[in-house]
Amino acid sequence: MYSEEKTIILRVVENYFLTGNANDAQVQVKNLPKGSSTYIEQIGEYSRSIMLDELRVGGRTIRAGYSSRSNTVYLSLMYD
Repeated sequence: MYSEEKTIILRVVENYFLTGNANDAQVQVKNLPKGSSTYIEQIGEYSRSIMLDELRVGGRTIRAGYSSRSNTVYLSLMYD
């Protein structure tokens, strides 16, 4: 069984590969440069690292991570 975080990430990634659209009605989606593995999220005076997990969907590889603090999914395409 997937965690809520994994379920959100998979929904966004599958939608992106099926439609080419990185938007989602429930969360914000932010595209990062190709090959990124982390993102430093700045909220006010605080920051934290968001680690991106590697996923394979339909023979393509993407890295994705989720921040519950900002309700944002971060996507980074890999070099295939």
